[in-house]
Amino acid sequence: MNLDLKNINKHDPLKRMVERQNETEELSPMDPPDAFKPPALDEVKYEDMHPLIQSLMNEHKVCNKVIESFETILNELHENGFSKGVLEGINDFFSFFDESIIIHNRKEDNTIFAELNIILHQKEEFSIGTEKTVVDLMEDDHTKMLQLAAISFNLFGLVTRIPDEGSRMVILDLAVEQSKSLIETLKLHIFREDHVVFPIANKYLSAEVLDAMKKL
Repeated sequence: MNLDLKNINKHDPLKRMVERQNETEELSPMDPPDAFKPPALDEVKYEDMHPLIQSLMNEHKVCNKVIESFETILNELHENGFSKGVLEGINDFFSFFDESIIIHNRKEDNTIFAELNIILHQKEEFSIGTEKTVVDLMEDDHTKMLQLAAISFNLFGLVTRIPDEGSRMVILDLAVEQSKSLIETLKLHIFREDHVVFPIANKYLSAEVLDAMKKL
């Protein structure tokens, strides 16, 4: 994404957006009230996880750092408008999403999730009515992430191509809003995988099965 900093700052609509948003207090998308409280499970330490699961958790740590940097960029955009550093930060995040997060999600879908979901359905460990397992919910998140990332990226790209100042303000507002939703989805998704899904996978999938997955 190549945003035109000069054209953005010429008639910067973000300052008006900030003034409007500062009038009301909003909850941080990084701190949903009860979302980071998983159901009671047998505690499984990182050291006791299979190496494949440990590697996925290690990738989560890297991802969380990038997400936190992106949130900082959005806060800077919110407070000070566009700058070269902000634009580079936005581009860096979406490049990381394309090059790392999508690949990571695909790896989960094709290995642990595929095998674990079969077992969960066999054991009937799913939501009554929908018959959705925790794996199904994680895969739904993967799709939601793609949608939010595509919307956010395209909205940021539109900002420099819309001549009307009022329209740019609306589009920029939407870009930031969708990006915050993406951040919330990513952070909560990673937390639930680390604290709910991966412990279940470590319990139900044998070391032999997980070893075979490492070679894929």
